[in-house]
Amino acid sequence: MPPKKTLFRVAFHNQGQLYEVYARRVSHGELLGFVEVEELVFGAKGTIVVDPSEERLQREFEGVRRFFVPMHAVVRIDEVEKEGPARILEAAKGPSVAPFPVPLIRPDAPSSKS
Repeated sequence: MPPKKTLFRVAFHNQGQLYEVYARRVSHGELLGFVEVEELVFGAKGTIVVDPSEERLQREFEGVRRFFVPMHAVVRIDEVEKEGPARILEAAKGPSVAPFPVPLIRPDAPSSKS
């Protein structure tokens, strides 16, 4: 039996959409703050059912050996048993992340230094 190849499902935000792709290699990469994705895997060619979003992803990543995704854009990375359809989904509308609270310091506030 041949050794089982590792497969990852990577979901990340890109220009207001959620991309979900399958890849053989995912790492922290050589660029600080980026996740490196290599060896993309797409559905079997020649199947009768054609998924337009997967076809669009194949065209978009045609000729790409590896790409880098900013860490803050990554939604999740899962190690999976088998491949599913690569797809592009509309990202959820509305604020899903609350801004970090910032203390308000008024310029006219008295200083604690005396």
